[in-house]
Parts: sequence; structure tokens; C-alpha cells
Amino acid sequence: MSVIDEKPTPMKLSWWVSGDTNAFFGLGFNTLVNVLVLTGLCIGVINIPGAEVFGVILPALGVQLLIGNVYYTYLARRLARKEGRTDVCAMPYGPSVPHMFIVVFVIMLPIYLTTKDPLVAWAAGLAWSLIIGVIVLLGAFVGPYIRKYTPQAAMLGTLAGISIAFISMRPAAQMFTALWIALPVMVIILIGFFTDLKLPGNIPVGLAALLVGTAIGWAGGYMSGDAVAAAASDVSVNLPWFDFARLGHGLADVAPLLATAIPLGIYNFTEGMTNVESAAVAGDEYNLRSILLADGAGAIVGSALGCPFPPAVYIGHPGWKAAGGRTTYSLASGVVIALMCFLGLFSLLGALLPLPAIVPILLYIGLLIGAQAFQETPKRHAVAVVIAIIPNIASWATGLMNNALSAAGTTAADVGEDALANAGLVYHGTALLGGGAILAGLVLGAITAFIIDKNFFAAATYSAIGAVLGFIGLIHAEQVGWNVGGQIALGYLFAAIVLAAFGLVMRGRTDTGVREDQPVAADLVGAEPGEGVPAPREGVPSGETAEKPATA
Repeated sequence: MSVIDEKPTPMKLSWWVSGDTNAFFGLGFNTLVNVLVLTGLCIGVINIPGAEVFGVILPALGVQLLIGNVYYTYLARRLARKEGRTDVCAMPYGPSVPHMFIVVFVIMLPIYLTTKDPLVAWAAGLAWSLIIGVIVLLGAFVGPYIRKYTPQAAMLGTLAGISIAFISMRPAAQMFTALWIALPVMVIILIGFFTDLKLPGNIPVGLAALLVGTAIGWAGGYMSGDAVAAAASDVSVNLPWFDFARLGHGLADVAPLLATAIPLGIYNFTEGMTNVESAAVAGDEYNLRSILLADGAGAIVGSALGCPFPPAVYIGHPGWKAAGGRTTYSLASGVVIALMCFLGLFSLLGALLPLPAIVPILLYIGLLIGAQAFQETPKRHAVAVVIAIIPNIASWATGLMNNALSAAGTTAADVGEDALANAGLVYHGTALLGGGAILAGLVLGAITAFIIDKNFFAAATYSAIGAVLGFIGLIHAEQVGWNVGGQIALGYLFAAIVLAAFGLVMRGRTDTGVREDQPVAADLVGAEPGEGVPAPREGVPSGETAEKPATA
């Protein structure tokens, strides 16, 4: 046979590599924590009977995990073969963390407090999750265009805001309730994931951290043997089945659910979009539409089976890739967690594993994603990253204030704006700033990045988009409706006019380009006239870098 007739040898793609073990334990513990939390919310807040939680909701969640993780593994292996690479990392997948709290405290809890019936509240949560899934499916066809025309700093910045406010702050606070358990665990994670040192025996970092934390917790009396014995009674095999009647009860009064489902459905596909961008920066360019279709389908199927918690592509792909994860770690974690859901093991696990030994892994992901937003975007766009973060922090702060007021048996409206202001709280402004935080962060970050690049017409376009979104309440509002954000819309509209005017003035000038090494504003303070004047770069449009950013 001639050389010409020889067929190329197919690329050998392993199903498991050593790094998958680290990533498996890390993502597995991440998902484990989330499932333990949502279990506690269902039982402790909504008072859904334990038999329904362990017999219906968690098995339905297990099906969601299998759907998404099997599909994401297929996408990862397809990408690896297409590009001839063995370092492709699958996207992580699991129950959406922000939605866990939103569906409980914003959707189900008010209905439960009104009806005193947890099953009615549960049905409303199922209907809400179904609507979320439909919106995400629609977003699969819109999201790629948003990603194409949105600066990277805006997408990674709003993602960093989520990671700081909703991923990092709660675990960090939980760590300090038992720091004698949590800090040794966190130190092991930092050494294992942020240095080139190997643990003795090359033991996986996540496993070592959990074992050490669990040993300290049990030895120090943090855990109770009686709780383990009581939890063992919940162990049983439960397989989910479709219950359209329960879902139909929730859909009977769908109108009130749309006010939160529409913006949060947009949030879901926007979050998915930013997570795909994060993976692209780390070297794995996934098809956004394929990712979002899995998210939407998972929410729809889960709601029909009885789970009110929409799934989502997770933040953290760069972290799991840096930990050595490749194409199968996410599938393995999804299968293991699904089996635990089917076998009713989560009550037992909650009694065996100290929570302070688990939550540091969530903080690790928050740290990594927050850092990535600054490391992988041009230095000049740092301000755009920060402004994209701020709405998410405002949303988190608003939630804290509302929860504290609710715990005291009152509301912000009952206390009054003046009383809150006298206590040093800008409650109304913070609530508006954090309304539709993901979209708001994208819009503000994009406007800022385009201004820095002197692309004033693009900035004006995003400002006009902000005016439309604000007018109907999808950003900077507490509800969705017609003209619910008139003064917000005017602010963005006037800004668009100013930006368009600058664009007209700058048209035809030759100093509108931006150098990659252009100093940020702080570096220009005290500069001599003529210093730091940006020069155009040939062949690179304003706002783009000449090279693909380094992988995380």
C-alpha cells in the first residue's frame, strides 16, 4: 500500500484521565452541596413532606442531571475529535444555584404563606420552572447573536458578579461559623489547585479535603450519631414518573409567575452565554445553541417529573479544566449524584458530612471565576468588568435586606423609605440597581467597554437597548410591565443621545483606535500632554484583541 493510500489513525480519546478524578470530586461535592441545600429549603422553608422531597423531587432532579451530563459529555468528545485535542473539558451541569433560592423565596414561599398548603406552592414552582425552560429554549436561538456583539469584559464581568455575590459570599460566611473545620479544608484546596504541589500519594485534592474536614468535624463533636441513625430511615429506592396533573395545577394561575419567569428565563440563557464565553477563553469553544437546548429541555422534563429547580450549565469550566478535568468528569459526577437521588441517600449524607467541610469548594470556584474576568480581558477594560459586577452585588444585598426584614415579620414597604434611609440604607436605589442584575451588568459593562474603546455608536446602541429593557422592567425594576421603569429608561435614552453625539463628533478623526497596552484611566493621571494617546491597530476592530487570550 502506498503512503497516499494509508488512512489516518483515529485519535485515541481516553474516557478517563487522572485529572478527571480531581474534577469529579470537586464538581461532585459542588453539586452535592447544592442538592443538600435545596433539600433543606424544600423541607425547612416550604414544609414539603420529606416523602415527597426524597421520593419525587430529588429523583426528578436525578433525571435532569443524567440528561444534561450525558449530552455535555457527548459535546465534549465531539469537540475533542473535531479539533484533534485531548485537553477538551466538558461543561459542568447541575441545579441552578440562584434559581434554587428564587423559586423557594420568590415563588413558592409567598404562595405557601397565603394558602398554608405546601403542595400548592410546589405546583406553582413546577409551572414556573416549565416557563423558565421554554424561555431558555427560545434563548438558544437568540443567545449566539447577543454573544457575538457583546464585549468579553461585559460577559465575564457579570459572571464574576454572580460568582462573588451568589457563589462565594454564602459559603464564605458558612465557613466562619465553624472555621476550625473549614479553613484547613480551604487551605488544602488552595494548595492543591493553585500551586504545582502534589498531595502525598497523589490523592485527589477534593477527596483529601473532604476526608480531613469530616475527620475534624467528627473528632471535634460537630456531628451527631443520633442524626445519622434517624437519617438512615429515609434510604429507599424511588424512580420518578411524569405527573402532568400536578404541573397542570400550577399552570392554572400562570399570570403572576410570568413577572419573574420572563426576566429569570432571560437570566438563564444569559448566564449560559457567559459560561460558554468563559469556556472559550479557557480554550474550549462550544456551540452556545447546543448548550442552551440541554438547559431548556432539562427544566421542562424536570418540571413534568416533579422538580421545581431548573438546571443550568455551571460556572466553573476553567476551574475544572485547570484541575485536570476532561470529557467524563461531569458525567461521572452526574451519574453518582443521580444514583444518590434515586436511592434517597441525601438525608443520610447530610448527617454524615459536615457542611463546613464541603462549602470551601464553592468558594474556590467563586475565586477562580472572579479572577478570570480580570485576567482574560484587556487591562483597559478592568473598569468595565467592575461596573458589570456591581448590579449582581446590589441584587445580593437587596436579597439580604429583604430576608432580614422578613425574619423580623415586616417588609421594606411597612418600615418605610425614610426609616431605612435613617438607618443608612439606600434600599430603593439598591433594589433598582440589582433588578435584572445579569442583563443590567451586561448592558453597563458593554457601554463602558465601548466607551473605553471610543466606539461611541456601539455604546449608544447598548444604551438604547438599556432604555427599552428598563422601560418594560427587565432591568433595574422590581416587576415586569409596561412603563414600570420610566425614569430608568430616560436615563439610558439620554445617555444614548450623548454617546451618539460623541460618535458624530469623533467621526473622521484618526485617533479613535485603541492600543492593547493603552493605560487605564488611573495610569493617565499626571501624564504629560500626548502621553497615552491610543493609536489604531491594523486589522483589529476596536474593542478586540490581536491575540486569543491565554487559557486559564
